[in-house]
Amino acid sequence: MTFKKIAVITALLLVALAQTRAAYMLIPMDDKSQKNHLKAYGIAYWVLDNGVEVWWLLNYRGGSFAFQHNKAFEKECLTRDVSFEIIPDAQFAKIQEEIAHPEVNMEAMKLEKAPKIAVYTPETNEKGEELQPWDDAVTLVLTYAEIPYDKIYDREVLNDLLPKYDWLHLHHEDFTGQYGRFYRSFHNEPWYRENQRKAEELAKSLGYNKVSQEKLAVVKRIKEYVIGGGFMFAMCSATDSYDIALAAEGVDICAQIYDGDAADPSAQEKLDFSKTFAFRDFQLIKNPLEYEFSTIDNHQNRNIAPEQDYFTLFDFSAKWDPVPTMLTQCHTRTVKGFMGQTTAFIRRYIKPDALIMGETKPQNEARYIHGTMGQGFWTFYGGHDPEDYRHFVHDPPTDLNLHPNSPGYRLILNNVLFPAAKKKNRKT
Repeated sequence: MTFKKIAVITALLLVALAQTRAAYMLIPMDDKSQKNHLKAYGIAYWVLDNGVEVWWLLNYRGGSFAFQHNKAFEKECLTRDVSFEIIPDAQFAKIQEEIAHPEVNMEAMKLEKAPKIAVYTPETNEKGEELQPWDDAVTLVLTYAEIPYDKIYDREVLNDLLPKYDWLHLHHEDFTGQYGRFYRSFHNEPWYRENQRKAEELAKSLGYNKVSQEKLAVVKRIKEYVIGGGFMFAMCSATDSYDIALAAEGVDICAQIYDGDAADPSAQEKLDFSKTFAFRDFQLIKNPLEYEFSTIDNHQNRNIAPEQDYFTLFDFSAKWDPVPTMLTQCHTRTVKGFMGQTTAFIRRYIKPDALIMGETKPQNEARYIHGTMGQGFWTFYGGHDPEDYRHFVHDPPTDLNLHPNSPGYRLILNNVLFPAAKKKNRKT
């Protein structure tokens, strides 16, 4: 046997040996190594859905994922264009040892089971078309990341289907029964009239005289779901309108143009802030034609140029505060701001037990907040679309193929994976 043949055989044996020892796949999530951060979350979900546990390495290379190597997983990463590294047992053990060091702000969180996801979103028309002329960032990113979800709405919530799900996203809903306060600009538009007709028809079919009464019943049922251990995530107007509806239980805050009779002139004094998740002491906007529900939102008072509009994520202790650490995993601590019907939350209206995870400090506003309710969790995220600064009615949906590494969208997906963590590690 020639020396050349011996060298080739030796090389092949070394490669084979390396492959047998390459027991883990690492999905790096730092800014330089990952080609597609958003689809990486879909890979983590897909691995969980195939019955394999995933390690979420908090603060390690941007919040990387790791799991046992499998040729099928490798092929799926290649198909979805997700960057990965194959590492031997010894190297993964060394990473775990590094993370476990008490002076290092990292933690290895084990994800055990793919969460079952529901998106609360309006029903479509007879042709299957959406009734509202705007899209939803969460459904966009879930679809892009290839994470499955079910659509539910009021009928399903009131028929007690929520306990089937681990995670619930609230579409850009107006839970106060005022149809998003779009009346002044859009009340003559066919889509507005159709939405109002459908909402009133649904409320009556469920046994309610007003849309506001039916939405309150939905809000209370969702609250029960969270108290029982569910996770609720809301964006844009689904954040403040949710709490306003809770505070206004039993009080008519809708003007005649919305429900056929006048609002209670003493509504403000009758609000009960003890019932809300996140906000207190806010003032209702009494002008029914104003495109705003209350003083919670900082939309009208913001004094910042779009190119300077960024918010900063807080740093938390991964070992002592694993929940907010999970929810703020990103490859940057500075995230581009974006507007919505509800853009940001004025800090003085946020309850002291709510945790602020992202803020625009010069504006004295919070963009990303989190808290607990009973055994469950909630997260409110201001703005409409993280990659469309000022999203208008009828604007086309964002093409996430153009934003595969979006920090703002990563925050949404952190929330999606959070329920997969071992329950003992999800306590705040």
